[in-house]
Parts: sequence; C-alpha cells; structure tokens
Amino acid sequence: MGDIGKTLMLIGGAVFVLGALLSLAGRLPWLGRLPGDIVVERGPVTFYFPIVTCLIVSVALSLLFWLLRR
Repeated sequence: MGDIGKTLMLIGGAVFVLGALLSLAGRLPWLGRLPGDIVVERGPVTFYFPIVTCLIVSVALSLLFWLLRR
C-alpha cells in the first residue's frame, strides 16, 4: 500500500507543477513567440506551430527527468 501512496503523491505533485506552469504561461509573452516558430496567416485563417518552443520545452523536461532519475 505504501508504494501506491507514494505513486499517487508523485502524480499529484506532477499535476500541480503542470497546472502552475500552465497558469504562468500567459505571463511569459516570449513563450510560444520565439524566432523559428512557424506562423502562416492567410486571410481569416492562421496556422501556428511553435517548433522552437517545443524543442526548448522538450530539452528542459528531458534534463529535469534526467536529474530526477539520478
């Protein structure tokens, strides 16, 4: 039973951190607007793919999980 409790606390902490990051994301105007992000505007339709932002977030999360695993 102790392992399930620890796992649930870890998942709850991860959800809390993710929620905090999402609530703070609106206060970081540069996040999602980095050079290299693809934006195509054709009339009333806008296609937006934040490829550089995705790469930076991926590297940051990979480093975080690597440090937590050690």
